[in-house]
Amino acid sequence: MTASLAFAPVASAPDSLSPALERVLERFGGIVRRVCWKYRFTGAEVDELMQEVRIRLWRAHAGHELACESLAAIPASYLQRTATSAAIDLLRRGRARRADRMVPLDDEPDGMGQSPAADHVLAESDVAEQVERAIQALHASRRAVVRMYLMGHSREEIADLLGWTEAKTRNLLYRGLADVRARLLAEGVH
Repeated sequence: MTASLAFAPVASAPDSLSPALERVLERFGGIVRRVCWKYRFTGAEVDELMQEVRIRLWRAHAGHELACESLAAIPASYLQRTATSAAIDLLRRGRARRADRMVPLDDEPDGMGQSPAADHVLAESDVAEQVERAIQALHASRRAVVRMYLMGHSREEIADLLGWTEAKTRNLLYRGLADVRARLLAEGVH
């Protein structure tokens, strides 16, 4: 699932600011995608980060008399810092939400003092660890392509982000996925 980086403008943004804001986000969309990749965001998380970046830029520049001109002059480093800061805040909020949803293992015992949901989560985390080890065992170029593919990027996007040809990206992806599959099968994961 590939998340689009083009969204409807912030509803309360002044009409003159919205096009300038969208041009900045279009121009620096690759920076936001790299931040998403760095923090392993997928699907809705990418959408949420993009919206958060849009809101932060709008808040920072909406009060300025020359807002459109100030947006046009934004350097890439500013957007990088804004996207990174927003990503960290989203990760913290997600961690806080998960902590609020945690249920003590004693709440739904299955006779052994452990809930069925906890068994399911434990099994999923074991598989996730095995997948992560299999990916870590890949050569660096294959590892990057496989991670990006599993995050939902298309081959074309990966090639564009890494500056490679589509053929090279396709080759590294298929070989990387085959290596991961073989390693997982060898460990008994089907």
